[in-house]
Amino acid sequence: MKPILKLYRGYANEQELIVMGHVFKPTKKKDYDFQEKNLKNARSVINMFRIKTQTNADVYLKHGEIKIHTKTLKDGYFKFCVPLDQNEIYGWIPYEVSIVYKGETISAKENYIRPHKGNLGVISDIDDTFMISYTLNPFKKFYNILFRSVASRKVFKDVVPHYQALSLAGRENKEEFNAFFYVSSSEWNLYRLMEKFTEIHKLPKAVFLLKDIKISLTDFFTKRSSHNHKFEKIKHILEFYPNLQYVLLGDDSQHDPYLYEAICKIFPVTVKAVYIRQSNKYEKKQVTAIMKNLQSLGVSTCYFRHSSEAIKHSKKIGIIS
Repeated sequence: MKPILKLYRGYANEQELIVMGHVFKPTKKKDYDFQEKNLKNARSVINMFRIKTQTNADVYLKHGEIKIHTKTLKDGYFKFCVPLDQNEIYGWIPYEVSIVYKGETISAKENYIRPHKGNLGVISDIDDTFMISYTLNPFKKFYNILFRSVASRKVFKDVVPHYQALSLAGRENKEEFNAFFYVSSSEWNLYRLMEKFTEIHKLPKAVFLLKDIKISLTDFFTKRSSHNHKFEKIKHILEFYPNLQYVLLGDDSQHDPYLYEAICKIFPVTVKAVYIRQSNKYEKKQVTAIMKNLQSLGVSTCYFRHSSEAIKHSKKIGIIS
C-alpha cells in the first residue's frame, strides 16, 4: 500500500499562486465511489471520515523549472503560497505535486484558475443553495448523505442554467469562463462527493474552499459549530482578487445573509449582487431587512424561492443576457 496524495483546485492572481491538498496514510479503503447506492454508499461515505492523515510529510510542487518543498501540517493538509511569474496565461492551468515514499515518487496533477482583471467572480454556498441538502432537517440531511448516491441527489430547478449563464457573463470568448468559488461549511472529507456532484449536473468548474478535515467517525456525527470559516474564506477571495466584480449566492437556512452583509460592508465597491434562496414558504423578516440594508449600500439583491426569479433578476440588472 502507498500513501494517498489528494490535490484540490487552486487559484492565482497576478503575483501569487495558491494550491493545496492532503496526504493520507496508506489504506485499503477505496476512494468515494459515486456509483454506490444505499448501504454501500453509506459505507463509502463513512470511509471518507475514517481515513488517517500523514503529519509532516514531504511535499513537492513542480513550478516552472524549479521544485518547491514543504511539509504537511498536523492534519495532513498542505498549502503552497508561492510568487507567480508575470505571464499572459489565464483560465484553468495545470499544476503538479509529488511526494516520495520508500524511494518511489508519487505524483498527482490538478488545475488552478487565473482570471482576467475586471471579470466576474462568483462565490456560492453549496448545501441548499444549489444542492438540495435538507439542512433544517438533520434526519433527512444525514439520510441523503449516507443512503443516496451522489448521482441520485438533486439540484434546484433552473440552478444550472443560471450558474452557466453567470459563468459566461461578459465573456466574448466562449471557451473562457468567469471564476467560480464554492465555499461551504462541509469538510474536505466530502470534496470528492461535491466535485462529482457538480460534474454530473454540469455546474461551472470551480475552486472549492471547505472546512478542516475530520478524521474520525465520531466527528462525522458532531454538529458543526462555527461559520467563521466561510466568512474568512470569502473575505480572502475578495482581498486576493480586488479587481473582480462579485456575485454572492447563498440561502437563508443558516448564516449566509449575515455573512454576506458583513462582506458587503467591508467591500462596498466590488460586490455587485447578492442572491439568497428562500428555504421555506415564507420570507424571513431578518433576511428581508438585511437585503434592504444591502440595497442602501448600492448592492443589487434578490431574495427568491425559485431560480427562475434569480435568472430574471440577473437579466434585469444586466449581469447576464
